[in-house]
Order: sequence, then structure tokens, then C-alpha cells
Amino acid sequence: MPIRYSYSDIKKMTNCFEDKLGKGGYGSVFKGKLRCGRFVAIKMLEKSTTNGQEFTSEVATIGRIYHVNVVKLIGFCAEGQKRALVYEFMPNGSLDRYIFARQGNSGLTIEQMFEISLGVARGIDYLHQGCNMQILHFDIKPHNILLDENFTPKVSDFGLAKLYPVENSIVSLTSVRGTIGYMAPELFYRNIGVSYKADVYSFGMLLMEITGKRKNCNAPAENSSTEMYFPDWVYDQVEGNYLESEISIEKEMKLVKKMIIVGLWCIQMRPSDRPSMHKVIEMLEGEVDSLQLPPRPFLLPQETEAEDFRDITSTAWSSVLSGDSIESVRFKSTSNDI
Repeated sequence: MPIRYSYSDIKKMTNCFEDKLGKGGYGSVFKGKLRCGRFVAIKMLEKSTTNGQEFTSEVATIGRIYHVNVVKLIGFCAEGQKRALVYEFMPNGSLDRYIFARQGNSGLTIEQMFEISLGVARGIDYLHQGCNMQILHFDIKPHNILLDENFTPKVSDFGLAKLYPVENSIVSLTSVRGTIGYMAPELFYRNIGVSYKADVYSFGMLLMEITGKRKNCNAPAENSSTEMYFPDWVYDQVEGNYLESEISIEKEMKLVKKMIIVGLWCIQMRPSDRPSMHKVIEMLEGEVDSLQLPPRPFLLPQETEAEDFRDITSTAWSSVLSGDSIESVRFKSTSNDI
């Protein structure tokens, strides 16, 4: 069970919030140190829609989670309006630092990137099937994948997550949630049921970015009318056998091709066409020759209200163009956020 800290404990750990590691959609993260000398990451929540009792209950559930590929919650603070989460410290930061490194020099090999992808898949699969409650993350993206001293990936940031009984295959949401570029199409529509396949879609986009070494959606440039839909571009790399010309080592080429094919299956528009995370792991661990290239992905789902999709996406891009980063354009629920 996670340890309950007082707000004064939190201030001591962070030396009055001296070392700020970063800022996310739900608050700022500071580096802290426990009495035993162990470093921790402390997230001060600026926006909490739950009262103290609900927050403590939800934290207790998350605190029981233990998996090598899920960041460990050490403790929390719920004192008055103060809310804080104390996590294990990840010295190598988040995955986006390495995927989007300048000039493509990430410092990580293709084999390392593949192992990171496989680890992330195992972590998400554990959240979906390995706990007493089904945990849907709803915000899988490189920024929320942290790396320890051995570059072992850990899924983090449960700010948009929701808990459901394991037997619930379809759940309802009162509002859309996630980060533009990683949100499954079904999350854009009001009053519809969604499932764990939304996380599968986000993981697929993460794989696309790892193999493409760039963000899947950037703010429109002057030549935006000629820019390709990112998954289309990735699809062409496989279909046109361009990987062979770019990657000379056969083993590395097979790993990249495998990640791309699995990623393309994950981002199919219809949730029923996407594999489960358990199946994703099987595909990544199997031979690339046994994988079939899925149908080409489409930007808009064929059997949904395209006009509604365009309206929501247009609103999001307006926020981006007004100065907000893509990561900060988040659609948040009004209840049960962890």
C-alpha cells in the first residue's frame, strides 16, 4: 500500500519544490528525496475533481499495482486542497527525448527501441488484464513512458485513467479524453461506449513514431496541403519496400518492419479490427514473416459522423495554432480521474 505523507513531508522531500522536472496537464513534477536517500518524482496535482476520500480510495487501488513496466506509486498526500503523488524516480526521463532527438541521433539502437516497445506493450496488457480492476489509461504517448537507469520502460501518468470491473468489455464516458494525435477515433464521439481498444490505438501511434522518428501530427506548415497523413507515409515505407534501402542490417530491418506492421494493426479505425494487447505482444515476439500487412489506415472512419470528427479536430488545432503545444491540448473528463 502507498504511504500517506503530510504536505510538510512533501515540502521537505522537495526542499520546498526546488528542482522542477517538468509540467503536465494535471500539475508540476518535482524531484524529491526520501529519508533513506532514495530519489522520487513528486507530482503536485493542480486540478483534482475528487474529494479527499475518493482520491485516497483511487490511490489505494493504483498503489496495489506492481509490474516491471508500470511506474511504481510510493505514496501520496491528501491534505486539505493539497494533492500529491510520489512515484519512483526515472533517471533517463521520458521516451519522447529519444524518439524525437535532433538529427535522428537518439543514442538508442533499433534493438533497444524494440525492447522498449515490447516492455510498454507488456505494461499496458497488465493494466488491462493483470489487475483486480481493469485500468484504461487513455493517454498512452511517448511523454508518459518513463525510462529507468537500464532503459526499462514504465507506463506512467494515470491522470486520465479510469477503473472498471474486469468483466466490462464496453464502458461509457461522459466526455472525450486524451492527447491529440494519440486518441482513438471512437473517443471523439459523445455518449458512445469505448473499450481497452482505445489504448491499443494509442500504442499503435507510439509505434509509428518510434519507427518514423517524428511526431505523428505536427502543427500544419505552409505546405500542409501536400503533407501526407502520417500512417499513410509509414504504410508506404513497408508496402514499397523502402525499409530495405534505409536499413542495411537485416536483423534491424526485420524489427522495424515488425513494429510498423503491428502498429498499423493497432491503429485500424474500427476497434474490432485492432488486436488486444496480449495479441500485440505475441505479434512482436513472433516472426515478421508470419505477419500480414493490414488494410491501409484512413484518416476518417468510414461509418461515423465525419462532420463531427472534423469539428472537434478543428477546435483542437485552433488551440495548437494559438500557441498551445499538442501535448497540452487535452480533453478532460469531469469525474473519476486518477
